[in-house]
Amino acid sequence: MKKILLLLAVVLLAAAVVFAVPTIWFKPWSIDHYYVRVFLRFATRHPSMMTDLGILDGTPFDFYSDKLDNLSPQFERMEAGKIAEELAMLRRYDPAHMKPSARLSADVLGYFLENQSMSNRFLYYDYPVNLLFGAQNMLPDFMMTIHPLRRPKDAENYVKRLSGFGVAFDQTITGLELRREKGIVPPRFVLDRVLKEMSDFTAKPAGENALVATFSARLDTLKGLDVARRKELVAGAEREVAGTVYPAYARLIAECEKLRAVATTDDGVWKFPDGEAFYQSCLRNQTTTDLPADTIHAIGLSEVARIQGEMRTLLKEKGYKTDGLAAAMKRMQAEPRFHYPPGDSGRAMILADYQRILDDANRRVDALFDVRPKGGVKVERVPAFKEATAPAAYYNPGSLTGSRPGVFFANLRNPAETSRPEMRTLAYHEGIPGHHFQLTIQQELKGVPFFRRILPFTAFAEGWGLYAERLALESGFQQDAFDSLGALQADLFRAVRLVVDTGIHRNRWTRQEAIDYMVRNTGMDSAKVVTEVERYIVSPGQACAYKVGEMKILQLRQKAMDALGPRFDIRKFHDVVLTNGSLPLSLLERVVDDWIAAEKQAETQAGKG
Repeated sequence: MKKILLLLAVVLLAAAVVFAVPTIWFKPWSIDHYYVRVFLRFATRHPSMMTDLGILDGTPFDFYSDKLDNLSPQFERMEAGKIAEELAMLRRYDPAHMKPSARLSADVLGYFLENQSMSNRFLYYDYPVNLLFGAQNMLPDFMMTIHPLRRPKDAENYVKRLSGFGVAFDQTITGLELRREKGIVPPRFVLDRVLKEMSDFTAKPAGENALVATFSARLDTLKGLDVARRKELVAGAEREVAGTVYPAYARLIAECEKLRAVATTDDGVWKFPDGEAFYQSCLRNQTTTDLPADTIHAIGLSEVARIQGEMRTLLKEKGYKTDGLAAAMKRMQAEPRFHYPPGDSGRAMILADYQRILDDANRRVDALFDVRPKGGVKVERVPAFKEATAPAAYYNPGSLTGSRPGVFFANLRNPAETSRPEMRTLAYHEGIPGHHFQLTIQQELKGVPFFRRILPFTAFAEGWGLYAERLALESGFQQDAFDSLGALQADLFRAVRLVVDTGIHRNRWTRQEAIDYMVRNTGMDSAKVVTEVERYIVSPGQACAYKVGEMKILQLRQKAMDALGPRFDIRKFHDVVLTNGSLPLSLLERVVDDWIAAEKQAETQAGKG
C-alpha cells in the first residue's frame, strides 16, 4: 500500500510539474491557463488592485496589503514590455480551434493588449500629478476609501502603507522629471490647482490630517481592538503623516513649483512632440473606434443642434422664452424651488433624495431587465479634501467578494450647485440602471475568464451610463417636464464634450475658449464647467467616449428592433449587452449580431414546428 501511495504521489507531482512549468514559464497548455497567468502576473504587480478586488484579504496569501504600487518610470517601462510579451503569447493560440465564447475572450484580451501596445509609443505622455487622478490625491483617497479596516491586521497595514508614501512620491518626482525632459509638462493652471490642493492638505497638524482623522474614526467600528492598541495605531499613523507623508508632499510641492516655472498656458496635447498622433491614439483608446478627431467634432456639433431643439420645445411648453437657450436654462435652474438650503442640512437632504431616486429606480427596472446585480449601492459624499477638483459625481464599484458595496459619490462642496432637475439623470447614470448595473453585473459574471470580469473599456462603460439616462427618460422614470429638461441638458452636456475635447486637443482652443463655448451652449453653472473643461485637458479623449458609446448602443438596439420586429424583447437585448462584460464597440456589435441571428433562427425553427 505504501508503494502504491508513493507511486500515486510521484504521478501527481509529475502531473503538477507538467502543468505548472509551462503555465508559469512557457506557453500554458490551454488558453484558459494563459488567462489565469496574465491576470495573476498583472495583479500581483499592483497591490492597490489586489486590495480593490479584496479576494485574498486576510488570508495566508495576502502579501500585498501593506504595500503601495510602484510608480516609477522604470516600472512603467517594464509594464510596457510585459504587454508586448503577453500579446505575442496570445497570438500563439489558434482561434480556429476555439468555441465562440472562447474566441470572444481571446478577441477581447487581444484588443486590449494591442491597444496598450500601440499606446506604448507614447509611454510618458501623461500627467502623474493632476487634478483628478494624480498621486497626490489618489493615494490618500485609496487609503481612506479602499484600504479595508475589518481586522486588526488591516489597521497595522494602514500604518505601514503610510510609511510607503515617501518612496511613492519620490518615484512620482522622478517620473515628472523624465517627462519634463521629453517636453511633457502640464499646463500652468494644472500645477496651480495641485499646488493649492497639496498645500491645503498639509496645512493642518498631522493629528488633524484626513489620513489620521479618517483612520481614527474607522477604528471605532473595528472589533477585536482594545483601547490601548487603538491609541497606539492612531499615534503610529500620526507619526507617519508627520515624518513621512508631509515631507513627501513638501518634496512634490517643490518639484511642481519647478515645473510651474517652465509651464505654459497651452492646454491641448497638440503641443507635445507628435501631439496630433498622440491625440488620435487617445481617441482610439477611449472610444474603441478609429473615428478621427474632425469626425467626432462634427458629430458633436450635429448632436448639440438636435438636443437644443428638443430643449427649446419643452421650455416653450412651460412658458419660458427660448431666444437664448443657455440664459433660459440658467433662469430656470436659479429658481429657489429647485435648490437646497446651504450647509450640512442641505447636504443631508441631497444625499437622502439621491437614495430615494435610486430606490425608486430599483423598483421600476423590473420591466426592463432580467439580469440584475446582486450587490447593493449606496450614496456618499465625495471626500471633502478632493471636492474642489472632483466632478459632480462618480461611481466606485464594490469589491468582488461583496464585502464592500458599490458607492455613488456626490460632490457636495456647495449644496447650491445641486439642482433638482439634474439629480435623477445623474443617479440613473452613476447608479441604477447605469454604472452600478453594468459594473456589478460584469463583476458577477460566471463561466468567463476572470479578466472579463474586471477589464474596462471606457466607451462601453460610459456609453452604457448615457444609454441608462436615455432609457430612464424613454421609460417615464422622470417625474415631470423639469426632470426631462435636466435629462436633455445632461445629454447636451455630453454632446458639447465632443466639440470641446476635440476643440482643445485638435483645434488648439484655449481653456477659456472651451469654457465659454460650454457655458454658452449648455446654460450650466460656470464652476461646474470649469471643473469639466479642466478634466478634459488632463484626460484627452476620455470625454468623447460617452456619446460615441451611447450612440453605438442605440444604433445596435435599433438594428435589433428592425431585424426582429415584434419578437424584439428589450430585456433580452439588455441581457446580451451586459452579460458579456465590457467590450470594445466592434466586438459588442458582433455579439449583438450573433444574438439577432440566433433569435431569427429560433423564429424560423418555431415556424417549422
